[in-house]
Amino acid sequence: MPKIHIPTPLRQYAGKQPDIEVKASTIGEALSGLVAQHPDLRRHLYTDEGKLRAFVNVYLNDEDVRYLQKEATAVKDGDSISIVPSIAGGRS
Repeated sequence: MPKIHIPTPLRQYAGKQPDIEVKASTIGEALSGLVAQHPDLRRHLYTDEGKLRAFVNVYLNDEDVRYLQKEATAVKDGDSISIVPSIAGGRS
C-alpha cells in the first residue's frame, strides 16, 4: 500500500501518526482514504467545495503531482506520498 507522510503540524489531526498507509490506486483515492480514516484532516486539506487547498502541495516519491496528473496520478504499493503545506509570512 502507498504510505502518506503526515507533516508535523497536521499530525494532531491524524492520531499523532507520522505515516499512514492507505489502499489506493491514485493520489485522489489515497487522500480520500486518509480523510475517511481521519476526518479532522479534511478541513486542513480541502476547501468547502472539495478542492485541494492551494497551499497544500502533494508529492509522490519527491515529484510534485501538480506536474504529473494531479489527483489522477497513479500510485502503487511502496510509493511515498508527502503532504507539504506551504509556509508563508515572516519579515523581509
